[in-house]
Amino acid sequence: MAGISIGNTGATPLGDLWVAVSEQGLVAVRFPSTQEQFTAALMKRQTAVVNFAPEKVNQTLDQLREYAAGTRYTFTFPIDWSVLNEFQRLALQLTFEIPYGETRTYKEIAMQMGKPRAARAVGRAEATNPMPVVLPCHRVVGSDRKLHGYGAGNGLSTKEWLLKLEKAVMA
Repeated sequence: MAGISIGNTGATPLGDLWVAVSEQGLVAVRFPSTQEQFTAALMKRQTAVVNFAPEKVNQTLDQLREYAAGTRYTFTFPIDWSVLNEFQRLALQLTFEIPYGETRTYKEIAMQMGKPRAARAVGRAEATNPMPVVLPCHRVVGSDRKLHGYGAGNGLSTKEWLLKLEKAVMA
């Protein structure tokens, strides 16, 4: 990996969203955060040099701003799936396929993976998602169809806000 470029959205209803992009695509989204906190977190997980280079992440930042404003429903920039282990990659690829405004349960994702007893492991994969909002772990709910855990933003209140933004139907 040659290097990682970072930048932030500026003010959105979610606060400043920081993003990191490799030459292959998006590797991280974090909020709330400062540039120093985001860089330190990236350096723990990545071996590449981290540079503040908003011009290299403009497409990603623009799409995140549009999403937070309620005018974008899908993301079209590339994602660097290589930053995830095999299990997490599969769980989060299935999560990425959940349409805007819909939800799935941890168990449903485990079933799609062919691992019907792995709902808790799916929960862990979602909890350690390095690209929240983009890989929409907020769309994954408990078998009781209630909200359970969210590590980004302000936790469950952020998950609830995202689902309301998407006008998600909660059964």
